Amino acid sequence: MQNGSGNTLILGLVAILIIAGTTILLTRDTDVSSDEEEMHDLAMEDVMEDAMGDGKMDEGKGEQSGSFGGKVLAGEKAPYLSFNQTDFENALKSDKLIVLYFYANWCPTCKEEQVHTHAAFNQLKDENVIGFRVNYNDSDTDSFEKELARTHGVGYQHTKVFLKNGERILKSPESWDTERYLSEIAKAI
Repeated sequence: MQNGSGNTLILGLVAILIIAGTTILLTRDTDVSSDEEEMHDLAMEDVMEDAMGDGKMDEGKGEQSGSFGGKVLAGEKAPYLSFNQTDFENALKSDKLIVLYFYANWCPTCKEEQVHTHAAFNQLKDENVIGFRVNYNDSDTDSFEKELARTHGVGYQHTKVFLKNGERILKSPESWDTERYLSEIAKAI
């Protein structure tokens, strides 16, 4: 009987070791995934900073874009601004092509695509273009932005809308790279 008890004890210990080892491996994989996610987020921040410049552009820089005083996110000749109602209404009064990007601060696609949006606006040399990053369905969205999305039939984030003379001339929900931005803007001007 002792031999049978000894085997049961050994089998019990082996089972405990297997369970403990599996738990450690699963926990380690989760930690690695979290580390990998954090590294990806940091890398995306670096890429965005490179696309935007030093990221320390202030509202004073908006003076270069005429009567637009909002925070410049990218671009000098053709500014890409953080949305505000006053600048948008001023843009509507101009003959500029208006590019609206409906952005959600929780959306990974939006964050990744902003790298291309910024790069495109940094390359634009035409002063007849202005862009706005419009908050959409996130913690920063105000009632005017909600109405703007409704007016232009925006169903979800990362949708681009082009306005010319107050009329919508393009609406695109798919993701774009820098070249697609430049191509679509060139066609619309």
